[in-house]
Amino acid sequence: MAGMVFGLENSMMTALQHLLDIPDVKELPGAYAFVVDMPGLGSGDIKVQVEDERVLVISGERRREEKEDAKYLRMERRMGKLMRKFVLPENADMEKISAACRDGVLTVTVEKLPPPEPKKPKTIQVQVA
Repeated sequence: MAGMVFGLENSMMTALQHLLDIPDVKELPGAYAFVVDMPGLGSGDIKVQVEDERVLVISGERRREEKEDAKYLRMERRMGKLMRKFVLPENADMEKISAACRDGVLTVTVEKLPPPEPKKPKTIQVQVA
């Protein structure tokens, strides 16, 4: 898989990247959190997916408001499609991913798998010959 853990996949270095604000990626005791500012987007405009087993994809689209009675004098807000991809670490639980958008801030939480239990030594009984 191209890329590095929490990094962008090399194949995703597109001109559309700049439309999605740079996310914060935090490691919490039991989860990873991706926090992205997405002002002006509703839940129907945002998509969070997992592809290729360990690639988190955050995408969306900002649409321009079209009003017949309004004439733009200046347009500086970024519009269009946006997408970022992140390779998740091995201890990410792919079945426990949630996303919530509040006040234009998207938070995607990926819970961690519990650490593996340490293997207990196997005792071999010695036979007396």
